[in-house]
This record gives sequence, C-alpha cells and structure tokens, in this order.
Amino acid sequence: MEKRFLSLADVVETLNISMAQGYALVRTGDLPAIQVGPKKVWRVEAAELESYIERMYAKSRERLKGSAATDG
Repeated sequence: MEKRFLSLADVVETLNISMAQGYALVRTGDLPAIQVGPKKVWRVEAAELESYIERMYAKSRERLKGSAATDG
C-alpha cells in the first residue's frame, strides 16, 4: 500500500533539494502541507507533491515557450 502522507525528508529527497528549500516551499504555500502530532511535524500528501511537480512542469514549459518567442 502506498503511503498517503510523506515526511518533509521524503519530499526533499524526491525533489533533490535541501531541507531549507523544502521548508520554504511549505511556508510559502507553494507545496500544501499539514502539521501533525505534538511535535507539529510537517506531512505532505503524496497527491499534493505530484500536483506540485505537474505545476512546475507546466511553469517550465511556459517559460520555455516565452523564451523561444523572444529568441526568434
């Protein structure tokens, strides 16, 4: 069974970013997350991580289209 929620450590490993960058994504709301338990640890729903990745792909495609239009 696939896990519904991922730790922030899982997220930063998947995205190959630093923990500081992971916290920044959560704090800005770019990557929706919840805090759970008495220690208020961050958890990211796997579906939200996939959605974030898809948004970043779309953003990259748009940026590339924009730079191609200005190049030629």
